[in-house]
Amino acid sequence: MVVINSIILALGLATVGLGSALPPKIGTTVIDERGTNVKGRASLNQVANPHYRFNGALSVYKTYLKYGVPVPNHLLKAVDNVKKLHELERRATGSAPAVPIDEYDVAYVTPVTIGTPPQTLNLDFDTGSSDLWVFSSHMPITQIRGQEIYSPNKSSTSKLLSGHSWSITYGDGSASRGNVYTDNFTVGGLTARDQAVECAQQVSTSFTRETAIDGLVGLGFSELNTVSPRAQKTFFDNIRGDLDAPVFTSDLKFKATGTYDFGYIDKAKYTGSITYSAVNPNPGYWTWTSTGYAVGSGEFVSTSITNIADTGTTLLYLPTAIVTAYYRQIPGATNNRNYGGYTFPCSATIPSFTFGVGSTRFTIPPAYINYGKVSETSTTCFGGIQSSSGIGINIFGDVALKAAFVVFDGGDSPRIGWANKKLNGV
Repeated sequence: MVVINSIILALGLATVGLGSALPPKIGTTVIDERGTNVKGRASLNQVANPHYRFNGALSVYKTYLKYGVPVPNHLLKAVDNVKKLHELERRATGSAPAVPIDEYDVAYVTPVTIGTPPQTLNLDFDTGSSDLWVFSSHMPITQIRGQEIYSPNKSSTSKLLSGHSWSITYGDGSASRGNVYTDNFTVGGLTARDQAVECAQQVSTSFTRETAIDGLVGLGFSELNTVSPRAQKTFFDNIRGDLDAPVFTSDLKFKATGTYDFGYIDKAKYTGSITYSAVNPNPGYWTWTSTGYAVGSGEFVSTSITNIADTGTTLLYLPTAIVTAYYRQIPGATNNRNYGGYTFPCSATIPSFTFGVGSTRFTIPPAYINYGKVSETSTTCFGGIQSSSGIGINIFGDVALKAAFVVFDGGDSPRIGWANKKLNGV
């Protein structure tokens, strides 16, 4: 396993002063007066996908694929149905963007660099997986449709990890697979030397069609890594010992670019205090337990909701009983098989949704839950809360994560922290 870890400052940060010889404690703001990163930590902004347009059925479909769950026939039909609707609208009005619908589900990606000289790729940061894989020069040209690729042969610091390979099989039976190199991998001024970079030789069609995404950065626990015969450490695990604190945070935004911070917790990004919950890292997810929920102004229901905090999943997936209780408060809402999940009239007033972390409450505003029209001219909207019954695990995706400042603490006793913040778009 790769054990050589080091963090270097990007050349543009070389003039940052040394400051105190002791690292600031967790909870202090560590961006200096010029707004740049300082050693042992980094803050990086997401980049908007210019082709983003949400497709509810496709989002649910991709969640099934990601967690290796067979996709039910009604969902396959729903994906096909929505694609046809968009195509008909494009032909009739020209109003629908002429880009693959598969591309619409990921709104934001994060730029990284790999190798020497650096090659820039836009990757999806994903706490629901533990593989760092990228589109590469080893792929058939027919599977590359505008993505940036990593070329190991163009990097003087790349090394083939002989005898190693990786493979991820999805719920529809498709797979992404390839070989493995080690190379310098830089995120926001932090560089992990000899980071395992999984070079795709084949990717699932769903990724081929996402032209704005060049791969994934898995931020789950290394135990979930698929490299064989010896699993490799994630980027976070490789740099963790050199960070000022073994944490990273997500400050995702509603219809705006968010940030990921590594090595520190920025007090300027949240209000009040952080409430922590223990994480069960087996088999490699950020698995924790919420203490309950409330619909709108209704009474808080105390119940344990064990779930995965997953930045790589768009929606909030909950037990059917909770989802039913939510949509019962929306006139005209239905579990619509034609559209792949719960929908409601776009004219309806929908309630907020509150979840508990310990004794603290976090409220997801209605606007965050309305994911928009199922097609350009439809009066039906898709819900951001869906049932987890077919997937087999509850997932707190971006719908929930955008409503809070979230701390992923990878210390000796892993935990996840939640804090309230000023919400945009409300």
